[in-house]
Amino acid sequence: MKFGYLIIYVKDVEASLKFFSSAFGLSVRFLHESGTYGELETGETALAFAADELAASNFSTGHVPAHSSLKPLGIEVGLVTEDVPAAHAKAIRAGASEIAAPTAKPWGQTVSYVRCPDGTLVELCTPVNATESES
Repeated sequence: MKFGYLIIYVKDVEASLKFFSSAFGLSVRFLHESGTYGELETGETALAFAADELAASNFSTGHVPAHSSLKPLGIEVGLVTEDVPAAHAKAIRAGASEIAAPTAKPWGQTVSYVRCPDGTLVELCTPVNATESES
């Protein structure tokens, strides 16, 4: 088994791709000509977006669109950066809402949370020091 991709169902795939490119500097890897599916360049594992109408065709009982939930859904996308405060500020300028300002955690990591216009919850964090995480 291998983790291949994470798909986030959104109202507007192209808008989500543009936001993630602008806010986090991630390049668009692929956008289907229908505009209902797209991927970002994130390394071996793709971060992808699919239109809510695809979710409707895939799940007969429906789904909870992240953008319609008053609170963030119980899942997050974690993006690792050396400069959380700068990344956090850039995301806010691009249109994200602040959930939690950058905070130094007891294990040495700096972490913040933002919510994207499509409802996606994103954690911005510094790398975890392997030596510290093993303690």
